[in-house]
Amino acid sequence: MANPRDATTELMQQIARHIERHASEPLPLAELARQAQLSPGHLQRRFKAVFGISPKAYHDAARFGLLKQGLKGGRSVLDALTDAGYQSTSRLYGQAARSLGMSPKTYRAGGAGETITHAFGNTSLGLLLMAATARGVCFAQFGTSPEALLAQLQAEFPRAALVPSDHAASPELAAWLAGFEANLAGTGPQPELPLDLRGTAFQVRVWRYLLGIPSGAVISYAELAAGIGSPRAVRAAASACAANRVAVLVPCHRVLRGDGGLGGYRWGLERKRTLLDAERRAGPA
Repeated sequence: MANPRDATTELMQQIARHIERHASEPLPLAELARQAQLSPGHLQRRFKAVFGISPKAYHDAARFGLLKQGLKGGRSVLDALTDAGYQSTSRLYGQAARSLGMSPKTYRAGGAGETITHAFGNTSLGLLLMAATARGVCFAQFGTSPEALLAQLQAEFPRAALVPSDHAASPELAAWLAGFEANLAGTGPQPELPLDLRGTAFQVRVWRYLLGIPSGAVISYAELAAGIGSPRAVRAAASACAANRVAVLVPCHRVLRGDGGLGGYRWGLERKRTLLDAERRAGPA
């Protein structure tokens, strides 16, 4: 007999794929409910149980993915808005503050007008640069030198105002960095920090799924692709892991090859092995 939970998950994944295919169109909950042959209330609850967010939030993320693709591709703000199906610029700009931490025009301009505070930390895994917008951590990467890390941050946000943290002016970032360092050193729990995740709808879906993998657990790239409802997109899921710019906090290190091999890690396989070994010793979170 088929597992009803599996059937529900498959149905919700079908609805998610429908949302992605029609992201530029209005998708009222009643219409999605008809697609699923469920009442709107049942669809809302079941979708959120599978994906952790409502169908509307999922639609918003997918539509934002279209918008960002257009902006990065050089489309004007108005054309990108139209292509993504936005009918009201005022509603879009309100959503932009929640989803991007900046307006679409500023995003297209490489963060112009945005202030990003950053700080260095000497961790057990090497030099780390953490940076945050008003919304949360947008960058946490390991490197060999402050200059190289600042160059990476500048490349991500070429026209943003990059402000060094003096710990007094930005106590939140100081506290976040301290919690991060303590966790890596094994003297504190994994910190639950606010994140400002920026990417395509597919990448954000992968990163959100990774946030649900507990410390001490691992999955394969194939399981990751299946978990987000795109079982054939194994390479794309692996590419989304490689594009992650928030080390450890978005735990792409917990994804392995199907044969149990480490696979890739943008900050080096030795760091990946060290993280996994430490989490195994500590046991499940």
